This record gives sequence, structure tokens and C-alpha cells, in this order.
Amino acid sequence: MNLSIVIPLLNEAQSIPELQEWIDRVLDKTDLSYEVIYIDDGSTDGSWDLLSSLSRKHSHLKAIKFLSNYGKSQALHAGFLEAQGEVVITMDADLQDSPEEIPELYRMIAIEKYDLVSGWKKKRYDSILTKNLPSKLFNWAARKTSGVRLNDFNCGLKAYRREVVKNIDVHGEMHRYIPVLAANAGYKRITQKVVQHQARKYGQTKFGADRFIKGFLDLVTIAFISRFGKRPMHLFGGIGFIMFTLGFFTAAYVGGSKLYKLAYDLPYELVTRNPWFYIALTAMILGSLFFVAGFLGELIIRTGNNQSRYKITDKTPL
Repeated sequence: MNLSIVIPLLNEAQSIPELQEWIDRVLDKTDLSYEVIYIDDGSTDGSWDLLSSLSRKHSHLKAIKFLSNYGKSQALHAGFLEAQGEVVITMDADLQDSPEEIPELYRMIAIEKYDLVSGWKKKRYDSILTKNLPSKLFNWAARKTSGVRLNDFNCGLKAYRREVVKNIDVHGEMHRYIPVLAANAGYKRITQKVVQHQARKYGQTKFGADRFIKGFLDLVTIAFISRFGKRPMHLFGGIGFIMFTLGFFTAAYVGGSKLYKLAYDLPYELVTRNPWFYIALTAMILGSLFFVAGFLGELIIRTGNNQSRYKITDKTPL
């Protein structure tokens, strides 16, 4: 199969029929074999009934239903597991991403051999204060932190080589930083394409103001994982060793100073009345804790984590 289109959604019953018709109209003009995979992330507006009905009419349409609202990252993870196409394209279900971009995105992956092509909504139809300015700030911070030179990390319209989506783990709220995850996994042929952005036609955005806080915390996580994700001992063990060593030598100095004064009958004070003794003791304890944290991190990485992050209650034939 040439192409898989993965579409996470939450309460988009009004948009789904128009979106599916638009996708089919665009791709029917090509010679591509394709599948469309919808992931219903706990909708309550009848989206699943609509998807079930459409899947019976269109053999290339597949759908997955989550038990509850687990988030966009989990929806993408489930879609990536099911995708069979050589090229995988993700897009949002709210009609703000244009299916007209699909053939060119496919060509850039299949012909130009990019690993990942990220859409860039250069001209946006969103609120300047609540979306545009915060997005510019986060994109700037993500570029500086990750080294991946993209202007719009959070654009839902992206294209991937199949190998990429099968070898990255999208979790938490990491869908914003999939290009960074791909780069960290060794996929360096990453580029961007200016794509058309359209005003929302139905409903309202599903992301509140808390997405900025979550985005910042995820950026910190990405920065840490990029450098120390596979070797936490290098960070925690290093900090622990430095702190323990400084504390040890400080304690040795405090104790040695008292012994020297005792030997030469000089005035001295109790070690427990010297503030440097407690500073040294605290540094040694913290150093030991950091070292243990690094050791536990190494054990966790080696044992892996197979915990289920979401529950699927139904599927159309896949």
C-alpha cells in the first residue's frame, strides 16, 4: 500500500463526512492505493456511529474507538501501529488541514526520500493572542532546544516514511515534538513545507490554555531525553559524584582542622557547631541520592515499560 492517512479526532461529527469526501476526491485523481485511519479519542457527539457507518461503505476507511479521552499523542500512537502504507500522513479532522496538500507531501517522502516533512502554517486563521504568539514562542524555544530547524512543530499535517512512525514512541503530550523524537531516533532528513491553513468551519478548538504549560513541560522533557534519555547515570551519577566528593573533602577539612588544633593545643569548637559540617553532610547525602536516582534510571530503561496507555473499546475491520 502506498499511503496511510492517520486522523485523530474528538467530537468532529460535523466535519468527518466532508473531510472524507474531500480526501477521496483528491486521491481519486492519483494512482495511489491508500487507507484512512480515524482514531476516535472518546467522542460523545456521535462521531463513532458515523465512522462505523462510513467504514461499511468504504473499504479503505478504518476506525478505532478509545474508551475515554486519552489525548492526541495516544491516538497517533494507535494509528501508527495500524498504518500499513509506505508513507504515513497525519492531519486533523477539523477541516483546518487541507487534503489538497497530500499528493505533494507523499511525493516529498516517496520521491525526494525525506524521512519526515512537517507542515508550516505560515498564514494562520487563529487568534493572534491566544494561539499565534504563544505558538511562535514555543516554536522558537523548540528550535533552540532541539536543534531541529522547523517553524511549526505543532502543525497536525505531517508526512513520514513508514519506518519512522514504527520506531518512535509518541506518548504524554509529545505529539507537538514528533520531529524532535524522530531526530533523536536518528532520522535526520527532516524538512518542512508551507501548507494551507483554513479557518475552523464547525465546532471549537479542543485545546485550552493549559496546553502552553504542558507544551513547556514537554519541551523540558524532550531536552532532557535528547541528551540523557538513554544514559541517565551520566547526568544524575555525575551530579551525585561531584556533590559527594565536595561534601567528603569539606567534612575531611572540618575534622582535620579540629584534630590539628587538638594536637597543638589551640582553641577549637565542637564539629557539630560548625555550619560547614552540616553543609558537607547535606552534600554527601544529596550526592548519594542523585547517584541512586541515576542507577534506578538505568535499571528502568533496561527493563522497559510495556504498560498500556489507553484502552480500545471497538474497531471497524482493519
